[in-house]
Amino acid sequence: MTGAEALDLAGRLGPVVVFLLAITVTAELAERAGVFDVAGHAVARMGGGRRWVLWVLFSVFAVGATIVLSLDTTAVLLTPVGLAIAAQVGLDPRLLAVTTLWIANTGSLLLPVSNLTNLLALHTLGRAGLGHTDFVKASWAPAIVAVVVTLLLIALLHRRSLRGSYDVAPPAEPHDVVLLRVAAVVCVVLGPLFALGAPPWLVSLVAAAVLLATTWWRGRSLLRGLPVPWLMAAGFVAISVVVEILQQRGLSDLVTGALPAGTGAGALLALAGAGAGLSNVVNNLPAYLALEPAAAGSVERLVALLVGTNAGPLVTPWASLATLLWIQRCRARDVVIPWRWLVPAGLACALLVVVSATLSLTLV
Repeated sequence: MTGAEALDLAGRLGPVVVFLLAITVTAELAERAGVFDVAGHAVARMGGGRRWVLWVLFSVFAVGATIVLSLDTTAVLLTPVGLAIAAQVGLDPRLLAVTTLWIANTGSLLLPVSNLTNLLALHTLGRAGLGHTDFVKASWAPAIVAVVVTLLLIALLHRRSLRGSYDVAPPAEPHDVVLLRVAAVVCVVLGPLFALGAPPWLVSLVAAAVLLATTWWRGRSLLRGLPVPWLMAAGFVAISVVVEILQQRGLSDLVTGALPAGTGAGALLALAGAGAGLSNVVNNLPAYLALEPAAAGSVERLVALLVGTNAGPLVTPWASLATLLWIQRCRARDVVIPWRWLVPAGLACALLVVVSATLSLTLV
């Protein structure tokens, strides 16, 4: 890798690493301020004591947040809300945690802002004279199918947890009102700023700085032991560097050359499957970049690739940045979901969603 290529790679990875570190600090400080405790209590009250109603409300919230605010925002902000709700009402934490993780990925197909890969695809469509409306026209059917199939599978796997009722518990402890309000405002404005196109790394960095300053002013003890995912960020960089080197060795040509052409069901399934498989090996962003040449020139093929790279990364921890953020938020609350369960369940979800959503492309 030449010096110029290394600088180019650093320019692409730098904003992602800053976003990962800053948004994690933002979420951790917001949780310590009590934002997610209060939000979880409010959602639990809306559920009216019925578990299935609570889950439906949370799922609708997760779908809306993913579509409008992006999957990474859902992973960071909704994971602690779901875990807070589960703790308050006595639910199996896997129900809302898995709902957040899977919807964050499978629900990110409808709008360009829902996923970074969508923005990359929109840029490619723009070179062909197509725009935002054309993207939505092509993606609406697989987007709906992906969400419906995901929620049906979650309901099936967790049907026992959805039965029965619950009592709404009060918030665990009182919170500093000023700090709580500042943290809540920061969390609320994150999504619109992302949706309006502000650089995610800059927005998250400013948000972290605001919360660090406010927490220092109102409650310095809350800053003790603040976790920063340095190791996770280093791992992401290492994987990206390896993929870049493989790209230069002909990985993209090798993979795309083996894929069938055309927009028939078999060709679209092959492209979506390649996107899903490669995403779980190296991460969905480099997987999309590696396979985009095989999809360029066809809206249907481009959307099929997005189905694979967006909805398919549900098997390995590094498959998407949203999954890494989700793991970090679960660990912050001492919630561990065994990978011996999550891997086969994620594989089943990825297969069902990718196949059904891709086939829907051939019907519209």
